[in-house]
Amino acid sequence: MRRSPSHRLPTGGRIERARPASFSLDGRTITGFAGDTLASALLANGVAVVGRGFKYHRPRGIMSAGIEEPNALLTLGEGGRREPNIPATMTELVDGIVAETQNGWPSVRFDLRALNSLAAPLLAAGFYYKTFMGPTRGSWMFYEPHIRRAAGLGKGTFEPDPDRYEGRHDFADVLVVGGGPAALPPPSQAAAPARA
Repeated sequence: MRRSPSHRLPTGGRIERARPASFSLDGRTITGFAGDTLASALLANGVAVVGRGFKYHRPRGIMSAGIEEPNALLTLGEGGRREPNIPATMTELVDGIVAETQNGWPSVRFDLRALNSLAAPLLAAGFYYKTFMGPTRGSWMFYEPHIRRAAGLGKGTFEPDPDRYEGRHDFADVLVVGGGPAALPPPSQAAAPARA
């Protein structure tokens, strides 16, 4: 496999260059540093394509630095600890992370579903998947599995979670969930303003 050049500045930033951390992406071992996010380590190692678009499967790269990142959703972990749709921009890099890209077949780097772009002239802007409801009754049951596979969401696991979690039970006489308008008393019960 051809190694990409490093895209990391030689000094500065919030990473600790004395503490390297290695992880894998689709079976490929990549090295970053303590203080990196998964996204910053990928960018530093020249990984440009991290996902594919929903409709035409065009290549997608990391676009933002926070939770709003729409493209760099990865599946992390293995076995019962496998969890899909984790934003790479919000994942702190630790040694040994196992990550997989999503929404590419057979891989994100070479995606055969990119042939969908040949149908671009037929699928107008604003095209919505629910227009596949016809031509016959029950057609949706045929279309839905294929559309879901192309949607870019990762696959979870059916294996049991091997971890144990603490549970806690609390009891309350009154519980207010949220604090918006629903938690306020109606205007008729609110105290009337004092008159001078």
